Amino acid sequence: MLSLSVVILTYNEERHIARAIGSVKPFASNIVVIDSFSTDQTVEIARALGATVLQNRFVNQAKQFQWGMDNAIIESDWVMRLDADEVIEPELAKEISERIPALGPDVAGINLKRKHVFLGKWIRHGGRYPLILTRIWRKGQGRVEDRWMDEHIVVWGGETITFDAPFVDDNLNDLSFFTEKHNKYASREAVEVLGRRYGLLEDKTLKDDRLSRQAFVKRFVKEKIYDRMPFSVSALGYFVMRYVFQLGFLDGREGLIYHFLQGYWYRFLVGSKILEFERSISGMDTSEQKRDELSRISGCRL
Repeated sequence: MLSLSVVILTYNEERHIARAIGSVKPFASNIVVIDSFSTDQTVEIARALGATVLQNRFVNQAKQFQWGMDNAIIESDWVMRLDADEVIEPELAKEISERIPALGPDVAGINLKRKHVFLGKWIRHGGRYPLILTRIWRKGQGRVEDRWMDEHIVVWGGETITFDAPFVDDNLNDLSFFTEKHNKYASREAVEVLGRRYGLLEDKTLKDDRLSRQAFVKRFVKEKIYDRMPFSVSALGYFVMRYVFQLGFLDGREGLIYHFLQGYWYRFLVGSKILEFERSISGMDTSEQKRDELSRISGCRL
């Protein structure tokens, strides 16, 4: 068995957790579920399938994942991050099993290619495939960034390589779940933007040059160019780029729904919340007052 622990964050994931655990069982030596006190059968299902389950109050993904890394007993050589609605397909499972044991000590991290399935359709265009994310790293040579949104795993002490076979992001919940989730994401992203703008958050972002090149470039463009444009312009421009110039229209009807909701509506919502939250804190004199008000209006525990 490969010396690799898989860490999965959950909250009411009874629809997905058995699928996720089953997809990594062929190669994982240990599976750890960090649960945010689910009220459904997530914990029972995970334990029945042999996973170790720890529970902790949720703040955001970054803090929850790092809490798991700090509190779970992980003795494996490698660690892998997997979301509960993601699946490692057999081709990638085979590649992980065969290639990792042959890697030299100069390799510290492994990027994986994510493909997104929406309403049962693989979204291939609009810049959505492949999304290259660092998801596997040597124990002690990787850490999650402490950010409210868009957190990545960064590695040090060696190079990062990319495996060929993709993994799948396929959430089985309905569109109401999708919009509610992205509404919460929009609040967190607005907090992240305003926190940077007003110096309200301690900067614990790890060095950008340790990210995958794709993640580094996307973050640079977003923070240095996109976030400085009027959101009424940037959101529309982003959608047009994805749907027209990056051929998102080739993804069919499901693609239109996805690219519009995730590429326009969500970006417009983030911009709107930044405007709303900024107006709410504009009359505050101190950073502490601004931080308290931002916590109140966003629902995020700063």
